[in-house]
Amino acid sequence: MQGTGKALANEYVTVWQADEPARQIGYCPALAILPTGRLVGTLLVKDDRPSAEVEWLVIAYTSDDGGETWAPRTRIPMVDGFPFVAGEAVYIIGGRDDLKIARSDDGGTTWTEALPLETGRQWYSYPGSIVYAHGRVYLVRECRTEPVRHGYPAWILAPVVLSASLDDDLTRPDAWTYSNVLSFGDVLARHGQPNLIGTPFYAPGRHGSEDAHRSMSKMGWGEANLVQITDPDHIWHDPAGKTFHMFLRAATGRSNLACLAKATEQADGNILVDLEKAPSGEPVLYVPFPGGHIGFTMLKDPQTGLHWLVSSQATDSMRRVDRLHPKHYGMPFNERRNLALHFSRNCIDWCFAALLVEGDEIERSCYGGSCVIDGDDLVILMRTANANARNAHDSNLITFHRVPRFRKLAYA
Repeated sequence: MQGTGKALANEYVTVWQADEPARQIGYCPALAILPTGRLVGTLLVKDDRPSAEVEWLVIAYTSDDGGETWAPRTRIPMVDGFPFVAGEAVYIIGGRDDLKIARSDDGGTTWTEALPLETGRQWYSYPGSIVYAHGRVYLVRECRTEPVRHGYPAWILAPVVLSASLDDDLTRPDAWTYSNVLSFGDVLARHGQPNLIGTPFYAPGRHGSEDAHRSMSKMGWGEANLVQITDPDHIWHDPAGKTFHMFLRAATGRSNLACLAKATEQADGNILVDLEKAPSGEPVLYVPFPGGHIGFTMLKDPQTGLHWLVSSQATDSMRRVDRLHPKHYGMPFNERRNLALHFSRNCIDWCFAALLVEGDEIERSCYGGSCVIDGDDLVILMRTANANARNAHDSNLITFHRVPRFRKLAYA
C-alpha cells in the first residue's frame, strides 16, 4: 500500500489473503501477547464459495518472531472470535447463535474444540479491549435484543460485560458472570431522544442513490471497548475499583462521536450496565471521540498510564451525498482509508499522535485494528482492502503492522 510517506506503519506483513476476493471477506482481526512474547492472532473469514466447508470460520495463528511470520494453528467454526490470556491458558471466545470458547494450554499451539458457554441469545461481537482487575478478567460481548441476523443492527445491540476469575477453567459456563442487557433502544426509552448535537445526522433510509450503501439505518451503538479509570483525580474514578467504562462505536451518521456506558460490579458480584452521569447529574450518552463512528481499539499502557486509541480518520464527512466519489463506500462519514493513533490521560481529551496507515485510493481501506504492546512498540492486526478487494468494506487481507517506540509520540 502506497501513500504520501507521512504514515508510520504503511509497511505490513500479510497474515491472511483471500483466494477469491469476490467470495471471501476477512473480518475481526484480534491480537493477544503472551508473557513469552509470542503473539496470538485470530481473524474471521466469511466464505461464500461452494467449496467452503462452513460459511464462517475463525482462524488462529501464532508468531514467535515479532510478527514477521505466522503459523496457522486451528480453524474453529465460530463467529467474532477474540483471544485473551487468563492464568496459564489462552482462550478464544466468540459466537453468534450461542457463545462459545476454546482453550489452549500450550501458548496457542493446540486448541480444544469450541465449547458452549451460553445459549438462547444471538450475539454480535467486536474484539475491543479487556481489563484485568481483582484477580479477574472483564470483557464485553454484545447480544442482539431482536432477531436481526444480517448487517450492523446497531439499534438492537446490547453490550454485556462478562467477568471470570483468572484461576478458574473458563470453558466452564458457571465460571462466568454476565451483566444485565441494556440496548440502545432501552437507553432512548429511559432517557429520551438526545437533543442539540445533530443526531441522527441523516434520516433513516436511502439518500440520493439507488446504491444500498448510500443509506442510513436507525441510530445505535456497538463494538465496545472496556477500560478502567484508575486516576484518582478523574471525575469518574471509583476508589473501590468496581466501575468500568465502555466506549462504543456510535452509529449516528456523524463522525467523531462515540457512545459511553458504565458497568458497575455490585457487592454480590453481579454487574450492572447503565449510562454514566455528568457532575450536573445529566446522563452522558455521547462523547467526542476521534474515529468513534467506525470500529476502534483502545489500549492502556501500564508503563505510562496513558490510553491509546487506534481508529479511522475522517477527512471529509460533510461532503454532500450526491457529490461523493462513485467508489466511496457508504455515506460521507464512512471513510476507512486512513488509520490514526491518538493518546489520552482521561479517555475524553484525545491528542493526535500520528497517522499510522494511509490508503492510496479512495475505494481502498485500512481499518478495524486490534493492538497490543510488544516491548517498546505498538503492534496492530487490521483489515486491509487493496486493489483486488470488492470494495472498501470487504477486506481481502488481514495485515500486521508495527509502530516502533510509540511512547515517544506522546507530548502532553
